[in-house]
Amino acid sequence: MPEGEDEYRTLAVFIDFENLALGFLDKRNKESSNQLTFDIQKVLGRLVEKGKVVVKTAYADWHRFAKHRTPLHEAGLELIEIPSRRRTGKNSADIRLCVDAMDLCYSKEHIDTFVIISGDSDFLPLVSKLKENGKYVIGLGMKVSTSNLLSENCDEFIYYEDLDETKRAETQAEQDIPKELRDAFDLLFDSIRALIRENHQVLWSSMVKDTMKRKRPSFSESLYGYKSFSELLEDAERRGFIKIRKNPRSGTYVVVGFTDKIK
Repeated sequence: MPEGEDEYRTLAVFIDFENLALGFLDKRNKESSNQLTFDIQKVLGRLVEKGKVVVKTAYADWHRFAKHRTPLHEAGLELIEIPSRRRTGKNSADIRLCVDAMDLCYSKEHIDTFVIISGDSDFLPLVSKLKENGKYVIGLGMKVSTSNLLSENCDEFIYYEDLDETKRAETQAEQDIPKELRDAFDLLFDSIRALIRENHQVLWSSMVKDTMKRKRPSFSESLYGYKSFSELLEDAERRGFIKIRKNPRSGTYVVVGFTDKIK
């Protein structure tokens, strides 16, 4: 097993889509903008930094949210149809989400992290029960529609609006990277920043590559002319972007961090 591999989480993602839609509607009304929409790739892009996403399920009355079905389906989500129940007033989607999450909690021991994408405080009992069973719980929701009770009781909570805050302007040095290498270097830098953000103390080369593969499964250093991933890291260091060193015991590279060129 490569160094650092056991530090990754195995995630199951459950989306209360109606709660998200209400959050976007509220925010749109406040900002008088019609451009707000839910970007599942933005969400998954952050979650794969934490580990391998093995379950992705979204619950809603999809007749009401028809325009979202295609992008969610293309992202590999299972869409569970929950017709609205106006007579009873009960939220069947919430109930089904809780039942499915607990079933997975008891039946799949290898899943150690549950992501509840909603801001509804009704999920507090679910969060508590998952934590009681030794699971790490991440919440994700809109600021305008998230209950403080929910955000404070998850092990970690991510606000959807904050996902854009990781974007940064490229330095002149990064802009000078040859076109044929730009994609590889952008992905490399993005993955290193993700690992630093996740507070990994030692950035083994295997961890960096695994993160790059989760972010872009089709990635291969050979597509960019490198015979090995070590060669890519060496080239990034030679160009003055990162600092690397060899672990004296294993002989594998460790990424020390960025240089001042791209900080």
